[in-house]
Amino acid sequence: MQIPFHTQTRRHFFRDCGVGVGKIALASLLARTATASDTPTAPKPTHFAAKAKRIIYLFMAGAPSQLELFDYKPKLTELEGRPIPPSVVKGQRYAFIQPDAAVLGPRFKFAKHGESGAELSEILPQLAKVVDEIAIVRSVHTDKFNHSPAQLFLNTGSGIPGRPSMGSWLSYGIGSDADDLPSFVVLKSGGSLSGGASMWGSGFLPSTHQGVPFRSQGDPILNVSNPRGYDERAQRDSLDLIRKLNEERLDVVGDPEITTRINAYEMAYRMQSRAPELMDFSSETAETLALYGATPGDGKHAFANNCLLARRLAERGVRFIQVYHSGWDHHSNVEGGVRGQCGQTDQACAALLQDLRQRGLLDDTLVVWGGEFGRTPMVEASAALGRTKGRDHHPQAYTMWFAGGGIRPGASLGATDELGFHVVDKPVHVHDVQATMLHCLGIDHERLTFRFNGLNFRLTGVEEHHPVQELLA
Repeated sequence: MQIPFHTQTRRHFFRDCGVGVGKIALASLLARTATASDTPTAPKPTHFAAKAKRIIYLFMAGAPSQLELFDYKPKLTELEGRPIPPSVVKGQRYAFIQPDAAVLGPRFKFAKHGESGAELSEILPQLAKVVDEIAIVRSVHTDKFNHSPAQLFLNTGSGIPGRPSMGSWLSYGIGSDADDLPSFVVLKSGGSLSGGASMWGSGFLPSTHQGVPFRSQGDPILNVSNPRGYDERAQRDSLDLIRKLNEERLDVVGDPEITTRINAYEMAYRMQSRAPELMDFSSETAETLALYGATPGDGKHAFANNCLLARRLAERGVRFIQVYHSGWDHHSNVEGGVRGQCGQTDQACAALLQDLRQRGLLDDTLVVWGGEFGRTPMVEASAALGRTKGRDHHPQAYTMWFAGGGIRPGASLGATDELGFHVVDKPVHVHDVQATMLHCLGIDHERLTFRFNGLNFRLTGVEEHHPVQELLA
């Protein structure tokens, strides 16, 4: 059918002139050697020399209480039961408590550990053994005080859904060393996530860069295995036919999402041989399983299994491994809640650092631990809600730790006031955290941009933020 000239678009012009946008794109691809490196997630050069090749992000969803874990404040014990001074909380607002709520002291003892002398809670005995490997930042702060926007903010740089996640930015910016696994893998344990799937979405970036959720037992992705009686030859023939049809459609409409679809089919095909081996822990020694506290196939040890799986993914070249563990939202009984969560996570976190170190992977793997915000020095108690001795959301100050590629081991950075309320030394904004993580992988956060709706977007927003130099090795 002949389209009237005055209604023709550039897309129609390219199609009708016998060239076609799709053919131009395809020719560009075929001009290179037809190998796995032709994928959108093939490795790309960094802005400068990178210290780390990959990130394992241990995201503690729900917001761990820094006052029970890393930021010891004996003054809170002294003032326990009294209203917090009005001058401290002036102008603040909270999700569930009044600003003048009574003070609640730390529920655990603290001690100094390692050559660094880092002060940790007694509830982290395994992390204490490797404390000289980590750098602790006690002065992180965020703009968001509820879970969903705060989780989105850390993962995507925005408190509203629709922006690309950090793993997607990395996949888009520097690709991956894995050609038979996704560049960005998501592992989950402990329950639901307030921020939802937007935390690993690709937003306005091509969808080939979105995170791929893996399960910690069985097939890592549902339906990755062929049905019974469907052999490899039949599958290859089917995929070749589907690819041909997709390429013909790409010729007509030039939609980049069709290219994403083509690559997704090919990635799934390659994963079918890789995924079973990835999930087979039989090659791991009994000592390694015991180190993590991992029990393959046991949901009660899902976080430990995921930490071990994260190390296996790191070995296989995956660029960004997001390990989510929910259950840290302790509005009541913060002592029991933190005790239970540390019982599930402390051993595996320490084991991951030890295992990466002994395999020569820690020097080029950045490991990050932290939640979306902290917890208040004031107690949360509500007879109506059945809450006692809990802590509310606290965006003004909390703690994260970092280890591995690009990080100065044993460092302690930042401080809060004697009540653990406000940052008083070296404040670190969430966007500074993101800039630091990108820096360790050789990326200038101001130069990693994507033009969308007429604007150049970046992970760290438009305000001025910087990598935290005191953290860098």
